[in-house]
Amino acid sequence: MEYCRTAVIKLDTPEGADKSLRETVEEFKHCANTASEWCWHGRRQIPQESGCQPETRRVSGDDDGYHVTSKAKAERALYDRLRDETDLTANLVQKGIRRAVEAVKSGVERLKRGENTSQPHFSADSAVYDKRSATFHRDHVSLSTVDGRVECDYILPDDSETPPTKYISDEDFEFRMAHLQHRDGDWYLHASMRKVEAREGTSESESKHRTVLGVDLGVNNLAVASTGRFWSADEFNHWRREYEKRRASLQQCGSRHAHENIESVGQKEYGRFEIYLHTVANELIEEAVENDCSHIVFEDLTHIRENIPEATWQHVWAFRRLYEYVEYKAEEHGIETVQVDPRNTSKRCSTCGFTHDDNRHQESFECQKCGYGNHADYNAAKNIGLQYLRRRQNAGDGGASVDVRLNRGTLNVSGEYVPPASIEA
Repeated sequence: MEYCRTAVIKLDTPEGADKSLRETVEEFKHCANTASEWCWHGRRQIPQESGCQPETRRVSGDDDGYHVTSKAKAERALYDRLRDETDLTANLVQKGIRRAVEAVKSGVERLKRGENTSQPHFSADSAVYDKRSATFHRDHVSLSTVDGRVECDYILPDDSETPPTKYISDEDFEFRMAHLQHRDGDWYLHASMRKVEAREGTSESESKHRTVLGVDLGVNNLAVASTGRFWSADEFNHWRREYEKRRASLQQCGSRHAHENIESVGQKEYGRFEIYLHTVANELIEEAVENDCSHIVFEDLTHIRENIPEATWQHVWAFRRLYEYVEYKAEEHGIETVQVDPRNTSKRCSTCGFTHDDNRHQESFECQKCGYGNHADYNAAKNIGLQYLRRRQNAGDGGASVDVRLNRGTLNVSGEYVPPASIEA
């Protein structure tokens, strides 16, 4: 089985390295923003050859309606130009282009759902490194920059059982890729690390029987999985309120300096939330991998503001960004991320199926028919997983059976609890 962790590592940058890293990040952002501009307005810039259709998607919107969503086409069109315009290595140029394409894809999906969105813009001081542009060691990293390689030592906690030291010192964990980020005057690596453990005694029939992880999103708990794992939104909500207070105070000043500070506050808010959402996404995928899930199932986010009326615009942004992070990260593990119709998932009993408004009261759920009681978000997470199973069953999808993964055992499409094999014995 494959276990993944994200290790946030503070870097000790030697004299002169900070300038090289800053210039590298600026040129990486230039690549991403150039690619974003080209992909967002790609229809105007792609010459159509006789009998050939451009690799674009048409969507409804106020713009020209065409956007390039092919990484291959974007790289063919922009790679040589960006290599000439920057001093980046080939790999970093490719990573900048691909980051933009993924963001444009997300924007296209929102436009297809009739939502308002705009061309992605990259302002955060960050760059993406993999094993071709970085060499990861147990105590330091070597990074490609515009001035050649730069080596930075890790600043780690002394306690060997405290992350990230726990994972970096474990030889069974290997680095996969990392996001280099600059914040509050320091450099950090958000490294994706993988540990592979072979699971013994698993039969072929067991490996074919897959399960899904249902995920409910909310204001008090950002995410709740059908396994019973909760991701509290307390930290998110605390900083959301703090940044709102800072913006309100600066807006009262009305000066140009205050306006510039408002933009700075927005960048810090975005950066802090982005780090938090990456962590939640990684842990959601970790939960799915550990439970051998083939799918991670979210509610359809198209009308999320109507479904969760107490959600602020920051919550709505966070829900969509979390889904995007999980979607592309899960793909690396062969896990599919899907959305289902969320109707009645908060009112339906995951045990007997009885649906009624009185079943849920704030964060508590108690079925008026069978008496089942639990946390309302946990009940909803199970229902979201069951919704996918019902959709799959109605579509006549054959193959191995699929159940909803719980903290112990599973639920089948009828809502019947199947205990673990050890309990059945």
